[in-house]
This record gives sequence, C-alpha cells and structure tokens, in this order.
Amino acid sequence: MNEISFKLEKFEGPLDLLLHLIDKNKVNIYDIPIALITKQYMDYLDLMRKADLNIMSEFLVMAATLLDIKAKMLLPAEVDEEGEEIDPRADLVEKLIEYKMYKYISLELRDREFSACKTFYKKESLPKEVKEHETPVDLDELVGDMTLFKLNQIFRSMIDRQVERIDPVRSKFGKIEKEEVSLEEMMGFFGEYVASHKNFTFREVIETKSHTKEHMIALFLCILEYMKIGKIKISQKELFDDIYIESVA
Repeated sequence: MNEISFKLEKFEGPLDLLLHLIDKNKVNIYDIPIALITKQYMDYLDLMRKADLNIMSEFLVMAATLLDIKAKMLLPAEVDEEGEEIDPRADLVEKLIEYKMYKYISLELRDREFSACKTFYKKESLPKEVKEHETPVDLDELVGDMTLFKLNQIFRSMIDRQVERIDPVRSKFGKIEKEEVSLEEMMGFFGEYVASHKNFTFREVIETKSHTKEHMIALFLCILEYMKIGKIKISQKELFDDIYIESVA
C-alpha cells in the first residue's frame, strides 16, 4: 500500500493521472479507449479514499466527466450542422494536449534553471588605469596619403555643391515673421482713445495705431467688446462706408 501511495503522490491533478494511464497503456491520445481508461482511473480513486478532500474533489469531477463520456459513447453518435459525427472525447483530448504541452514546457524550464545554477560569472577585475586607457590616434595613419592640396579640392567641391543647391530666386526672399498682437494691450489703447475722443471713425483709430491686418482684427474685436458693455455706439451711413463711433459717457 505504501508503494502505491508513493506513486499516486506524483500526480499533480486528474489530467496528469490520465496522461499517465494513456502512456502506460500505450494508446493514441486522439483515440482514447474510454472504457479501459475510466476503469483504471476509478481503480486509482479507490486507492485515494484517505486523501485530502480538496485534492480528491478535482479527481471526482474528472471521474464524473469520464463516466459521462462513457455513457455518450454507448448512445448513437450525434451529428453537427455539417453532418459530421461529434466525438464526446474531443473536449477531453483538447484539454489533455494543452496540459501535456504546458507540462513539457515546465520540465524544459526546470532543466534550464538547473543548468543555469551550474553557471558562474567572473566579476570585473580590470584596473582603473586599464579601463580608462584610450589608444592614441596616429595622425599619419588617419590622414594616409591625403595632402593639403587634396583636402582643399574636397573643401571647394563641397562649397560648390552647397552653392548649386541655393535657389537664385527664393534666396532673395525676405524672412516672413508672424507679428504677435496682444488683445489686452489693444483694449487698453482703445479705452484711452475712447476716453479722449467723443466721436471718431474706425479709419481714424486704425491710422493712429497701425495698418497691419492683425491690428485691424484686434481693434475690431475691441470695438465689439465696447459695444457689448455699452461704452460706445456705432453707425454707418452707407454700405461699405466708414464706421462712425460715438463714446457714451
């Protein structure tokens, strides 16, 4: 009994036990003789009656699965939508193959870990002077047969190529820079202008500040804001005519 118990302890679960039975009987995992394997599996369960209930429960679930498959094997075969027979063992076979793959991978990792334990590394022991040493540059070897005349030719050819890349038309264009306009500063300017002028036109205030498009837009926004808060009134006699602005005291 002790010898059998020792053999049972090596099984890590019901799938591990089933793989052992399949290997022991030398049967094809894709064509499991379910009656034979179920009988041998139940024999092992009889020997595990005194095992831990938590462990035993996993094996009992698999036993129920095997008995269910065995019962389905005795019934007429079911057919799927494509007219092919459904093998009741298919799900079990898939689980066994997946478990077997992971088991072999774990064994491979265990062997690699064991081999890694035999590996030793030598710590770095180079003196500081050796680590910081830099091989001096041999100028004669670096330059070789290069002469000042050849270097000058190379330099001139590089300059000529750079000149050839310059567009004779676009190179004379000026640099376009974006002029930043502060709306806050423009509000201050317009406020002072309104305070010192009772009536004026949009053109007059623009000519006082600037003629750029950015300033015109900012100034127009200031006019709209002052209209909103009721500090000015605007009018226009005709379409596209100048805008007349009146300060509201």
